Amino acid sequence: MIQYEKVTGDFDLTGKNAIVVGGAGGIGEATARMYAKKGANVAIVDCKDNCPEVAEAIAKEFGVKTIGVKCDVTQQESVDAMLAQVVEAFGEVNVLAAMPGFVDLYRATDIEISTIEKHIAINAVGVFRVCQGVANQMIRQGKGGKIVCITSQADFIAINKHVGYTMSKAALVGMIKVCALEWAEYGINVNGVAPTVVNTYMGEKAWQGKVKTDMIEKIPAHRFAETDEIAAAVLFLSCKESNMITGKDLVVDGGFTIY
Repeated sequence: MIQYEKVTGDFDLTGKNAIVVGGAGGIGEATARMYAKKGANVAIVDCKDNCPEVAEAIAKEFGVKTIGVKCDVTQQESVDAMLAQVVEAFGEVNVLAAMPGFVDLYRATDIEISTIEKHIAINAVGVFRVCQGVANQMIRQGKGGKIVCITSQADFIAINKHVGYTMSKAALVGMIKVCALEWAEYGINVNGVAPTVVNTYMGEKAWQGKVKTDMIEKIPAHRFAETDEIAAAVLFLSCKESNMITGKDLVVDGGFTIY
């Protein structure tokens, strides 16, 4: 059962321990910093080498406990080792923000099957591998928890050259719904945040030149999102203020999918 807790509007995470997968940059780092600002201890998990440096900087700025762990979400042994390291450092896990990401854009007639498989391996199966491990840890703890995954507006609308990405993100939304249904009895909320294009390395890689200006014209807000705007939505779904929300995909798109 997901318990009712009096809503204060503080979005406080003091005393909570959070894992941010993809936390060494972009939306993940913005989320980790927001968690830390709200009092959470944070594990920075990423495939990049700079996890310890990011963790150290956040600890210094916000005075919380942090750890940096390099992890490959496509490898079960790597995920298991990461989770063991986090539990050893923090004692328990209360929040997971899962946002590893891969995008490589081709028309559906041209994309290699191996590229589609890589999208699915990272964006869907890799995310589930982490969610499953963390959920089992939360169940053992018996205190519930929050799991938030980064999905995409591309999980429910068609965007040119996004077939592999869309397949993986649509699968992720299906996963979120099933996990939310099955894990609610343990007090675990599972939700997604679906951004429009965000000003990150991945966003710049996918949207350049005319396709960028054309896309911005289609967004009522007339701009791409910034990382802290997505992190704010993730924070909301990570706090007690969102206890009655589970199995949902919160769209943060500047109005793009109004049409």
